Amino acid sequence: MPRVERADLRACERAESFLQSALWGAFKARFGWEARAFVVEWAPGETRPLLALCRKIAPGLRMAYVPLGPEIPESPHRDDAARGHALALLAKELRPHLPRSTAFIRFDPPWTVGRDERPEILEPPFRRAGADIQPPDTVVVDIARDEEAILAGMKPKWRYNIGLAQRRGVEARASSPGDPALESDLAAFYGLLLETAERDGIAIHGERYYKALFEECALCADTDISLYTAWHEGDCLAGLVALRRKLQAVYLYGASSGVKRGLMAPYALQWQAMRDAKAAGCAGYDFFGIPPDDDPAHPMSGLYRFKTGFGGEILRQPGSWDYPYRPAICALFRAAELARKKLRDARKKRKK
Repeated sequence: MPRVERADLRACERAESFLQSALWGAFKARFGWEARAFVVEWAPGETRPLLALCRKIAPGLRMAYVPLGPEIPESPHRDDAARGHALALLAKELRPHLPRSTAFIRFDPPWTVGRDERPEILEPPFRRAGADIQPPDTVVVDIARDEEAILAGMKPKWRYNIGLAQRRGVEARASSPGDPALESDLAAFYGLLLETAERDGIAIHGERYYKALFEECALCADTDISLYTAWHEGDCLAGLVALRRKLQAVYLYGASSGVKRGLMAPYALQWQAMRDAKAAGCAGYDFFGIPPDDDPAHPMSGLYRFKTGFGGEILRQPGSWDYPYRPAICALFRAAELARKKLRDARKKRKK
């Protein structure tokens, strides 16, 4: 039985994932979430931090959310069934430490699963969420290798596009907290985000959200963040936000212009971000989200092809799962999420 104790948010500074970090808790607290930190003792002497985010979902009702957590210590005897059992025990232990109005707690378990395992990875009372909050599928490129090996792992067209952008004079530059150019680069990037959202039928946050992320990272000693923008003859053609923490770099957000698309600016930007992450000591570059498979009918099929073309290992995680404290409320929320997801997917398909 895991033991749970409330803790200061700083306890999450030793979390492995940035989504379980004190940085992420402080950041999300600026946008309607309440960050609650815990220390979980899984076995005598084996403790891990846990970040839970709480927010209102309806008058008098709240949800709790554990992004890419919990971090369960590795054990040769801990298979998926054992981890699912431990997760259920943790949900029960957390209940007294959450707001009384909490209807359910949602987990994004961080372990990997096989390609055909996700539908039934957790047993009742867990239920698959109506929509994933974090993308459960991703591709991670090993950047501990030398640059020639990284390039060799890409599809030939991807290597060609990187070289093409460089030959055509596309300039990739990075700006970070403290750089004088950051404010203007963020403004240019947000303009690209608006254009991309309209073109692809996706939802984005307000401009203040992205500025706040850079502000929080500026206060965090163990996390670096950079905004990469690609320029050609005064035109901003593409942008991406990359976060580096411990041995991992993560491609968080990206956008591109509809003009000069033949210059292949997004390819040059990804390569520059990977090179910088490697130089900073990172071992992996996480593209942070792809569709579940290469299905041309999927509304984001182009994203799958773009990200996987850089090589790397495709990883599948369980996705979002809900443990109900109030089953009827949880079921209603799930039905509403499924309906919203269906509408979003239909909108994306119309844009495709």
